[in-house]
Amino acid sequence: MYRIGQEEKDAVARVIDSKELFKVNGGAQETYHFEEELKAYFHTDHTILMTSGKAALISALIGMGVGPGDEVIIPAYTYIATAIAVVAVGAIPIIAEIDDSLMIDPADVERKITERTKVILPVHMQGYPCNMDAITAIAKKHNLMVLEDACQAVGTSYHGKFVGTIGNAGAFSFNYFKIISAGEGGALLTNSRQIFEKALIHHDSSAIAYFGNQMEDFSVEPFCGTEYRANEITAAILREQLKKLDGIVHDLHKNKRLLCEAIGCKANLIPCNDPDGESAMVCTMRFETAEEALRFSEAVSGVTLPIKTGKHVYSNWDVIMGKRGAAHPLMDPFKMPANRVPDYSPDMCAASLERLAKCAHFSINPDWTEADIEKRAAEIRRGLEI
Repeated sequence: MYRIGQEEKDAVARVIDSKELFKVNGGAQETYHFEEELKAYFHTDHTILMTSGKAALISALIGMGVGPGDEVIIPAYTYIATAIAVVAVGAIPIIAEIDDSLMIDPADVERKITERTKVILPVHMQGYPCNMDAITAIAKKHNLMVLEDACQAVGTSYHGKFVGTIGNAGAFSFNYFKIISAGEGGALLTNSRQIFEKALIHHDSSAIAYFGNQMEDFSVEPFCGTEYRANEITAAILREQLKKLDGIVHDLHKNKRLLCEAIGCKANLIPCNDPDGESAMVCTMRFETAEEALRFSEAVSGVTLPIKTGKHVYSNWDVIMGKRGAAHPLMDPFKMPANRVPDYSPDMCAASLERLAKCAHFSINPDWTEADIEKRAAEIRRGLEI
């Protein structure tokens, strides 16, 4: 979370004073208005506010008709929730290598496609965009759908178009660690009426046909889903956060540029698929060896090695590597006869592990002063000399 203050306090007070905290109401209708504002900002036909980015991924996969017998290609570097979302709908995650940008490698995606592949799921990690031109071309060639995990990239764009809006559907997260936040929350974005209807039913199947006219003009028949319904307080906070998104991303860009200029030629940054479009949440340096990256991380405060971020690296996804897909064995996709179970191993994406080990992230703050930037740059320069 970058910026939160009086505007959000007033928004929460407005909801509490109204005593209308449920999303379907005759009052301020914060959830409805946030979804409309999100649609307008990101230029999509449909949006659904939900409880989390993972909820949005699961609901999108349901909307795409993904289930047992299907495979979804995901990157080796993403939070474990991406993989769990695939398993949650009864499908199997197929793990692809990342390239030098630390995003999913389109070449390996194509190598991993089988007759079971249904969706390519690129993840825009740390506010960096994936190579969506290559991914969408591969999807078109093989008649596949694309679901963008843009949970860490709200406000990131690729060649002039927001990530999360390029594929068939996209997922955002609004939890505490994201660019805009309500503590928790997520959203699904899509231009597909079919995906929208199925996702809306799945995300709130017990109430969606009961409250209001949420299923007006639906062609999809109701089915048993789950409950990822958001509330008015979350929506009210996010309405104010959305107003701040432009300013946050602008200042992140400005301060990243100023910091890199102050560091000078010593900064060896990873390649970016669209430097003008990234949200500039982090600076990511790459080194010749993993040992150099480690020394740098030990010398400079606030530096994170992506290889050491736990559940963001596939080899640390214990429940996926161990093929424990559900509490009940009959609900476990890894035990379903319809599925082909892959041979996961910790070294299956060795090139990704090597790339991650040679890189180091450090965060950018949109509220840094010039003095803050120079102080941080001096610390990084010293760290690079060790």
